[in-house]
Amino acid sequence: MVKLTPDLINNCIQRINPIRDRELNLRGLKIPMIENLGATLNQFDTIDFSDNDIRKLDNFPLLPRLKNIILNNNRVVRISPTLHEVIPSLESLVLTNNMLQDLGEIDNLSKLQHLTHLTLLFSPVSTKEFFRQYVIFRLPQLKVLDFKKITMKERDEAKAFFKSKRGKEIRKEIATNRSTDEEFVEDDDEEATSVSNGIALKSSHKAVRRGQLLAENTSEVNEKIKEAIRNATSLEEIERLNQVLKSGQIPQFMTGSTTITETLATAAGGEVEEMEDN
Repeated sequence: MVKLTPDLINNCIQRINPIRDRELNLRGLKIPMIENLGATLNQFDTIDFSDNDIRKLDNFPLLPRLKNIILNNNRVVRISPTLHEVIPSLESLVLTNNMLQDLGEIDNLSKLQHLTHLTLLFSPVSTKEFFRQYVIFRLPQLKVLDFKKITMKERDEAKAFFKSKRGKEIRKEIATNRSTDEEFVEDDDEEATSVSNGIALKSSHKAVRRGQLLAENTSEVNEKIKEAIRNATSLEEIERLNQVLKSGQIPQFMTGSTTITETLATAAGGEVEEMEDN
């Protein structure tokens, strides 16, 4: 997969499209996530992310000029609830052939006041019962859904249905399913991040335990820091000691497992060994 870097963004095709919008073409790069779009300097009306591996519609910086996002043929399963804060001018969102399954994710588009065109064709969510009615009900600002104009009759029928007893039950069920799906996706994303970076995630209880050990040893560590500074014989040694302390870990000589000379030698080599959680 390709990381979406500022250099990649600056080297991709930029053009004036047929409707006279300034467009950035990021198609077919196998990008796994949206990032570093601050490098666009808010200069584009349209960004085309088609044919990538994006799973979450999120992580946008403030881009008030952006009006159109094209995400055909991706793997989007989640939509950020804060899109309206960072891309407030969004008018058209194309999510054809993605993996969005939960109708509840549609709710996260409700605050995009200028969103008038939405496409969810060939995504699992579009096969859900009451799909079109629910989208029309939750997004009253929409004018076109899946390339089909929304009629006033559809609006009235959707509003009447979801205000009824049966409709309220369905809305409650959608909200419950959404909560469950979000937990699943978050867990899946954490695992994917761990694998892609080649780094095993450390358990939270170990981090908490290390914090407890730091607190328990505060007085002893403070005394040893003062002693180490007093005994420093050169500016270089002081700088190395400073490097060790900036690492945010307890140096080994402060825990009694090695000497200050050995610790500073380790720091000079660019490595500081973490205190093991016994």
